[in-house]
Amino acid sequence: MRKSVATALAIGLLTTLSTACSTAEAKEEKLSWKKCPEGVAAAGVECTTLKVPLDYDKPDGKAIEIAVSRLASKNPDKRRGVLLTNSGGPGGETLTMPATLRKLGLPKSVLDSYDIIGMDPRGVGRSTPVTCGLKLEDHPSNIPTYARNASDVAAEAKRVEAVAKKCAASKTADVLPHITTANTARDLDRVREALGESKVSYFGISYGTYLGSVYATMFPGNTDRVFLDSVTGPGGWDASFARDLGQGFDDRFPDFAKFAAAQNKKYGLGKTPEAVEETYFDIAAKLDRKPSADGFTGAAFRQVTFANFYYDSKLPELAEIWKALDTGKPVPQPKSDMGETPTTGSSGAPSDNYLASQMHVICNDSNWPANVSVYARNVEQDRKAHPKFGAAGANITPCAFWPSEPAEKPVKLTDHGPSNILLLQNRRDPATPLDGARETRAALGTRARMVTADQGGHLAYLFLDNKCANDTVTTFLVTGKRPNKDTNCPSN
Repeated sequence: MRKSVATALAIGLLTTLSTACSTAEAKEEKLSWKKCPEGVAAAGVECTTLKVPLDYDKPDGKAIEIAVSRLASKNPDKRRGVLLTNSGGPGGETLTMPATLRKLGLPKSVLDSYDIIGMDPRGVGRSTPVTCGLKLEDHPSNIPTYARNASDVAAEAKRVEAVAKKCAASKTADVLPHITTANTARDLDRVREALGESKVSYFGISYGTYLGSVYATMFPGNTDRVFLDSVTGPGGWDASFARDLGQGFDDRFPDFAKFAAAQNKKYGLGKTPEAVEETYFDIAAKLDRKPSADGFTGAAFRQVTFANFYYDSKLPELAEIWKALDTGKPVPQPKSDMGETPTTGSSGAPSDNYLASQMHVICNDSNWPANVSVYARNVEQDRKAHPKFGAAGANITPCAFWPSEPAEKPVKLTDHGPSNILLLQNRRDPATPLDGARETRAALGTRARMVTADQGGHLAYLFLDNKCANDTVTTFLVTGKRPNKDTNCPSN
C-alpha cells in the first residue's frame, strides 16, 4: 500500500546578457534525424541528439547530451516554423510530447503550422540523466509531508537532509550545480540554432511555463509565439510557490465538495459541501491519531487528496478513497496512472531520475531558507491560514540542505521584448494557483495577455473541453492573434 500511496502523491510541479550571448556564439551543429528509441517511437516522429556544454561559462569544457524529437509538418505551404515544447515537472520527459499532443487532439492547423519539437531537459530521461541514488522509500513524494507541529518539521528535516546528502554523494554529483532552468533555456536555444531557425515558438505546461518565461526573458529576440498553460509564479518552484499550494488546495476543494455532496447516496461523505468539508477534517484528525489498517496516515490522506485534485476524472476515485477511510474499509488501488509519479519507462535513466532531476532544478534555481526554525514558523502560519493543506507546502525540503549554492542569480522576468506571449490559467488550479499566474502575468507586462478559464484542475488546453479557451489558443498558435486585453472564458 505504501508504494501505491507514494506514486499517487508525486504528481503532477537568469542570466546576464554576456552569459546569454555565449549560446549565440555556439559552433553550428547539424542534426542527424533517425528512428526514435523504444518508448518514444511513434508515426512520423524522428529523434536525434545534440551536444551542449555542461557549464556555459566553459563552452569548451565537459559536454552533455540532449535528446530531441521532431514531429514535422506535412504541409510545407502552411509551415511557419518550429514549436518547442516542455511537459513540466521539472523532471518530466518531453521527448514523447509531440506524439502526446497529437494524441490529445492538437488541431491539424497547428500540426500544419509547425514542426513540433520535444526535448528531454538536461539531466532528464534520454538526455544525460542525473541520479541521487534514492530508493522510493527515501523520498516518495515531491510535495512535503503535512506537518502538524514543530516536531513534525524537525523529523522531516532529518529525512530530507539525508536525501540531500545522497544527492551530493551520487555518481552524477559533478553535474549537480549545472542542472538549472537557465541552463535548460540555453539548451533550448542551442536546439533552435541546430534546427537552423532564427526564431522559435514555444508551448510549455506547468513548470514548463516557467522555463518558457525564462527563455523569453533571456532570448526575447529569438521568440516567435510563446504559449504558457497552467502558469507558475515568476520565481518558478521556489519557496513562495511551495507555500502557495495551500491556497491552491483551498481554491480547488469546493469543486470536489460539490461533486461529493451531489452523490452523497453513493459516497456518504456529506449532504452539503459544508458537510463534506467537515468530513475532510474528521478523516484527517482520525488518521493523525491512528493510521488506517493499510497504513494511511493523516499526512498521506491530505497528499492523496491534493494529488487527485489535478483532474476532474480523478474525483470519483478520490471519493472512493475517502469513503474507505471514513468507514474503515480497505483503500482501493489507483484505477489509472493519472496523477502518479512519472517514471523513466524505457529511457534507461535511473529509477529516481524524475525526483532527482526535479530536486536539482528546484534547489539550484533559488536560495531556500537553511534554518529549520524558518520552516517551523511558516508551517505554523500556513496551518492557520490554510488549515486543509498549508502545512504541507510550507514544510521543509531537501533544498534546505542542498550541497551547492545557486551558480547564478534567478532570472527576473521582465516586459523587455516583443509582445508575443499568451498565458492560459484555470481559475481553480491546485498545482499552479491563480495568484502565482497573476504575478507572472504582471511581471511580463506588455509582452503578455492572459486568459482565465472558469474551471478547476491542472492543465487546460486540450485537457479540458472549453471551446473558448481552446479556440483562443489555437488561433494564437496559427495566426498570432490574441485577445486585445486579459479576458475570461466561462466553463462549458
